[in-house]
Amino acid sequence: MRWVTRERAKVDRIACPWLIKKFVDREAEFLFVPKEEVLEVAKGKNAIAFDAPGADLTHYKEDGQDYVSFDAIVRRYGLKDKALLELAKIVRGADTTIPGPPPESAGLEAAATGFRAVAKDDFENMQLQFPLYDALYNYCQLKVQGSARLEHAVR
Repeated sequence: MRWVTRERAKVDRIACPWLIKKFVDREAEFLFVPKEEVLEVAKGKNAIAFDAPGADLTHYKEDGQDYVSFDAIVRRYGLKDKALLELAKIVRGADTTIPGPPPESAGLEAAATGFRAVAKDDFENMQLQFPLYDALYNYCQLKVQGSARLEHAVR
């Protein structure tokens, strides 16, 4: 399936392709286009739009809380993996203003900003950042398994 979002990806628009490839659609093909073209390209290319105004899979508010497109995909596809839900909190904290974001969110935002600066395009940005998300997901797996496992892993 094709997926389309806004160009110049940083946090959520790289986290979402990682999530989609790992948990939703291993054969996913991504398109990055100007913001104002996302919905038109989605229609013309029979693609799923995400993280863009007017897309079904985008930022939303629920019970006064802000959520990001990563959350929307987790919800739409019924993903229940506890480590993935923990990673969603980190992505949310890095991509939007929420009260008490996880401390890891600041590091993710900083890394994503740096990767975007050095990548020649969004595809290289994905290639560079996917290992970061693999590592964060592994970290979240250790975290949800209990602090003793995480403490052992970091020594």
